[in-house]
Amino acid sequence: METIQFKSVLPEVFSKCPDIHSEVWRQELIFSKNTLTLVEAASGKGKSTFCSYILGYRHDYSGQIFFDGSDIRQFSTRDWTMVRTSQVSMLFQELRLFPELTALENVLIKNRLTDYKSKEEILRWFDRLGIADKCNVRVGQMSFGQQQRVALMRALAQPFDFIVADEPISHLDDDNSAVMAQLMMEEAHRQGAGVIVTSIGKHMQLEYDRVLRL
Repeated sequence: METIQFKSVLPEVFSKCPDIHSEVWRQELIFSKNTLTLVEAASGKGKSTFCSYILGYRHDYSGQIFFDGSDIRQFSTRDWTMVRTSQVSMLFQELRLFPELTALENVLIKNRLTDYKSKEEILRWFDRLGIADKCNVRVGQMSFGQQQRVALMRALAQPFDFIVADEPISHLDDDNSAVMAQLMMEEAHRQGAGVIVTSIGKHMQLEYDRVLRL
């Protein structure tokens, strides 16, 4: 997939708001591969809703969203399975990890869908992110900041044309944030992927091609 296009998209919840000042909603936008976009938003402006639309989890909007010119409202379950397995990867704000599984198991369970990475590569990620000693610790026993790093590895453990990172570093210090950003961008460059980062405050310090206000 080369492009994600938003055409006059507006969440239904905002349909009766006449004064929408947004660089995303009701606009014509194209997100392309090999580009890095930051979407900044105040709380309640629809940041997580925006991410859910891209993954096809919600369709409560007017306007249209196209993947390579195809309207995603017409996608079948099989189409969405392909999108989520090999085209769009999501790092969710709420992480969506399995607390009863270990950190390593959480990453491997995603990787097994495509066998995209070897176990050795994943273990090197744990080392780079400073949580090699947490591989066999259940996620439910880890801090939120540690869980964010596990969630990033899980998001990277698949092929993708775009990666969407929703509030990826909200609970991390600057050093750990920088390592996460570096790892994500290395993998995105390796795959020639587009990157969309969302934030309501602290965000990854990267050289963004474009900054949009939601």
